[in-house]
Amino acid sequence: MASYEILIADDHPLFRSALQQALTLGLGPDVRLVEAASIAELETRLAERADWDLVLLDLNMPGAYGFSGLVLLRGQYPQIPVVMISAQEEASVVARAREFGASGFIPKSSPLEVIQNAVRAVLDGDAWWPPQLEEAQALSDEAKAASEGLASLTPQQFRVLTMVCEGLLNKQIAFELHVSEATVKAHVTAIFRKLNVRTRTQAALLLQQMESIPSS
Repeated sequence: MASYEILIADDHPLFRSALQQALTLGLGPDVRLVEAASIAELETRLAERADWDLVLLDLNMPGAYGFSGLVLLRGQYPQIPVVMISAQEEASVVARAREFGASGFIPKSSPLEVIQNAVRAVLDGDAWWPPQLEEAQALSDEAKAASEGLASLTPQQFRVLTMVCEGLLNKQIAFELHVSEATVKAHVTAIFRKLNVRTRTQAALLLQQMESIPSS
């Protein structure tokens, strides 16, 4: 049996442990599972090697705004399939995951067998979507443009953007990231250019769009 290397990115230890169990049972002893509890930890694991077979990504991860984690991964590591996992199971959430480039979506309420089948399908090169996807609407042009801008950011620029959204000043961001204030200013300028915004507020609103799900 082929050996698989899978990253499980979820901030809930209990759910990570349940996924570990499901995948070990479903894929056999040749699967290697590595866990990450935040976007920063996930980026560290991805930087260590580029040949992961799959990333299982929780929708609400520390360090990301909703779908921004998925958008960042698709931009930086387009060769690695990403399957979203979430307790939010509405059709609109599933549709956005597909529009933003995921290879599948597993509701957290899924039985063990469904999780195993979904992961196996994506490892075999297919996609896997739950039935509720059929009810969903397409993504707006505005949301697509926002995701393209986010996908073009480097991991460091993405970190700076999340700190900007949290209201940190350039001086505070420089301190947190152990870089000079001039470096932060250069990052902010590049971020504004890539996202086509002029102010910190506009940048924050754009990132927050990744969290919101259209109700209509």
